Parts: sequence; C-alpha cells; structure tokens
Amino acid sequence: MKKEISAKWAFLTFLIMIVTMIITVVQLKQSPHVPLIVGTTVAAIVAKMHGFKWQEIEEMMYKGIRLALPAIVIIILVGLVIGAWIGGGVVATMIYYGLKLISPAWFLVTIMLLCSIVSLAIGSSWSTMATIGVAGMGIGLSMGIPAAMIAGAVISGSYFGDKMSPLSDTTNLAAGLTGTDLFDHIKHMLYTTLPALIISFVVFAIMGRGFADVSMKSESILTTLSVMEESFVISPWLLLVPVGVIVLVAKKIPAIPALLIGIVSGFLLQIFVQGGTLAAAVQALQAGFEISTGNAMVDELFNRGGLDSMMNTVSMTIVAMTFGGILEYSGMLKALMDVIVKFAKSTGSLIAATIAACITTNATCSEQYISIVVPSRMFANVYQKRGLHSKNLSRALEDGGTLTSVFFPWNTCGVFILATLGVGAMEYAPYAILNFTVPIISIIYGYIGFAIVKLTPEEMATAEKRSQEQDKELAGV
Repeated sequence: MKKEISAKWAFLTFLIMIVTMIITVVQLKQSPHVPLIVGTTVAAIVAKMHGFKWQEIEEMMYKGIRLALPAIVIIILVGLVIGAWIGGGVVATMIYYGLKLISPAWFLVTIMLLCSIVSLAIGSSWSTMATIGVAGMGIGLSMGIPAAMIAGAVISGSYFGDKMSPLSDTTNLAAGLTGTDLFDHIKHMLYTTLPALIISFVVFAIMGRGFADVSMKSESILTTLSVMEESFVISPWLLLVPVGVIVLVAKKIPAIPALLIGIVSGFLLQIFVQGGTLAAAVQALQAGFEISTGNAMVDELFNRGGLDSMMNTVSMTIVAMTFGGILEYSGMLKALMDVIVKFAKSTGSLIAATIAACITTNATCSEQYISIVVPSRMFANVYQKRGLHSKNLSRALEDGGTLTSVFFPWNTCGVFILATLGVGAMEYAPYAILNFTVPIISIIYGYIGFAIVKLTPEEMATAEKRSQEQDKELAGV
C-alpha cells in the first residue's frame, strides 16, 4: 500500500544529493553525473519504502527523461552547428570582424547588447549562445578578457530575450499556465527585468574599463588575425548564414529545421568555400573541427564542436531527469513545495516563496520547464485567494524559474552552457548579473508592494468561478 512521502524524506533525499554533489564537484573537481545517480538511487529507495512498485519507479524515471527529449535534440544539433560553422569559416569570420570592430573596453557591454537583441528577436537563449555567444567567447578571449566574464555577459543578454520575447517557450508557458494574457505578462516583467538589465550594463561597463588599455594592435591580437586569415577564407558574405538562421527563427520557423539549415550551410561552405574534403566536413560534424596552426590561441578557439562533444551533456541531462522524474511523480517535490507555501504569510513572503520554489525545482529536477510548471500548480490558488492578479505569479515564475536555471551545473541549462561556451556554472555565476539581480528585485517589490497588481472585485468573482469549474472537471462532475 502506497503512503504519502513526507517532506522530511523528500528533504533527506535532496540533502544527500546536494552533499554528494558538493564533495564531488567542488572538492574532487569531478563531473556531476555520479552525485545525480546517487540522488536517483536514494529517491528510488525512498519511493520503494513508501509502497511504490519498481515498475512505477522506472516509469517515473522514463517520464522525466521524456520531458528532456526536446532539449536533448537541440543539444545534439548545437554540437553539429558549432562543428559545421567552424569548418565553414563562419565562426572565424565573426571573430575576425569582431576583433576589428569592437573596442575591448566596451566588449562586455556590446556582446550583452547583441545577445539581448538576438534573443529578443528569436526567443531562444540556447540558440543565441550557440551562435553569437560562441563567437563572442572567441573575440573576448583574443582580447585577454577572462572567460567567466564573457560567459556572464553572454548569459545575461541571452536570458533577457528568452524571458521577455513573445516567441520564447518559457514566456508562453508561464503566461499560459497562470491564465495570464501574454503581453500583459511581458509588460509586467519589465518592472523587474529592465532595472536588472540597466544594472548589468553599468556593471559590465565598469568591468570593461579594466581592459581599456588593451591595444587592438597588440602583437597577440595581430598574430591571431593573421593566423585566421591564413587558415580560413574570411568574408562578410559568410555572415549570411547566422543571420539567416536568426531570421528563420524570428519568423517562427521551428528551431530544429532552422538549425538543420545552418548545419547544411556550414557543411557546404567547408567544402566549396574553405576547400575542405568531404571526409573533413563529415568529421567536423561528428568529432568536431580540427586544425593545427602552431598558434595556441587559434587552435584552442577552433578545435571544438561536433556531435561527440555533446555526449557528456546528453548523458548528464538524462541522468538529471531520472532524479527529477522520481521527485516529481512520487510526490516528493510537492511535499517540499507544501512546506515552502506554509511560510508565505504576507505578499512579500509569497513572492519570495514562489521564487524559492522555482529555485528548489531547478536544483532538484534539473529542468527549467519543470521549475515553471510545478510551482504554477502549487501557487495558483494561493495568489487567487489573496486577491493577487495572476500576472504577479507568472512574473515570479519567470524571475525565479527561467533565470536561475543557469546556476546549477547539473541543470540542463548549466550543462548546455558548459558544453557550448566552455565555462562552468561555478565560474560564470558571479558574472551572470541579470540572472541573479532579477529575483532579488522581484522579492524586494513583493515586500514594499511596488508593481504588485490586485484583482478587482469583478476579476476576483471571475477567477473564483473558473476555479470552481476546474474543480468540477477534476472531480468528474
């Protein structure tokens, strides 16, 4: 007979995973795979102790993995894109002109602005990081800017658009789950996101002053430009490929076919423009591009990409979702959320509790979408009963869920960033300024009552009627 799993058992499961994770990742400097497997094992034992059959526990894991399948497909395609675009000279061209045009002092601000514009246009942080972000890493590293700083600027800009674009899946998800008009949701998020964006630009501008003395005519940069000119055919026409992919996604072409067009374009460019062989072009897709110029900087920039480079990311995503699947479908996550809700007495503590729930879900279930889905179900009635408009909830879900996913190395977003930008969560976290500033601003607003919208009596009556109808449907009446 199944018994409801208490918050104590859920917390113990989570605690064992986190402690194992800290020892393995922080102290031993190893991959998060094993701690996640330990967490999955403990979660399975706890579920079994509470009456779940092994077949049911297996199905929980499979359900978790199924949730991540769209992300896994994108991860694989991004690996192919990077290999194809490096082989086709697209990345080299982007880096070359970036070094020619962008001042080191303003690089961090510029790359964040570019990522903000692109992600706002296409609604995808991952696609932005895989295109503009990859080139930005190369440009910034060539200027001597630390990788963690560059990644922080790229992430801040990419997630601004992911959060604010009407084309973003997380934006539509948060609005849809809470019954909020999409554009009301976006406008309400401006209160927390715009100040964080300005703060980020100011901080990156101050950081950039430390690189004002870097000369674009320094020997290292001139050598890098020269080696790239010798190793690749550099042409502004090659920039049509990333521009084309961005335009396709902006015109609501699904991400997968848009990325496939980018892959095929890069593949053909490597053969017909760069003069590579068919075998080399296929190898760039599978194992990544390979080049040996004798220049360590150039070799480090371009020896990467390919399907194989993403297999560690894919495996970690699968393992993470087995853990998240058991927590979600056994009721352990709900038990944790219920405890968090009990502490939400005021509007400020309710907003804080919502964001804490989103962060907890990102940490335990390792998937950005679940961090929006689960808390939305937990808090919808609470907001309504307290006379708070649903757009307060939808904003809190994105402030706490969409943005904080990057801070956990085992979350699908943290895993993707490591594979794409080559920087781990522990390194870039202090520089992902927008991502941690927005939740802080959101919680402050909750306590001081700024930009918190109350339901009118008419809206309250409508919400109660809709809630009653939903209850009847669930009861099968």
